Amino acid sequence: MPIPLPIPSSPGPWSVPGSPLLPRLTMEPTLSREGVFDGAWWPRSTHLLAELPDLVTALGAHLGRIVRVGLDTPAWDGVPRSVVVDGVMVRINRFDGSDATISVTRGFQDHFLLLVVPPDTPPATAAAAMTGASATGNHTPAAELLID
Repeated sequence: MPIPLPIPSSPGPWSVPGSPLLPRLTMEPTLSREGVFDGAWWPRSTHLLAELPDLVTALGAHLGRIVRVGLDTPAWDGVPRSVVVDGVMVRINRFDGSDATISVTRGFQDHFLLLVVPPDTPPATAAAAMTGASATGNHTPAAELLID
């Protein structure tokens, strides 16, 4: 069963007054890797340098040290070759073709694939897409998960 999401109209568990915003992230709870996606991320903007460090920090707390991410560069503003997060350099691999995913690597070629929900997605659509992508054994393509 996926990690519960807040009611779409609520600020969510990622919003605590007076605190930094937490990344809007859900993960398949068993990490069984039986589905297409291992979770979903709903960034607040397309500014990678503003969004990626918090994602890497959150994932690192659950998965261990993140060493690389792979993403579709046209979907993002200002994509560097690497970023330093909590004193660790994280390399950024660029690929074209799927702005709705991000690949995260820990250790030596241990990959996790996350659905990326576009920042301007309506909350109800985002919640449904994130729930679908973080369901154990999910096999729904990104394009179908993101249909409004």
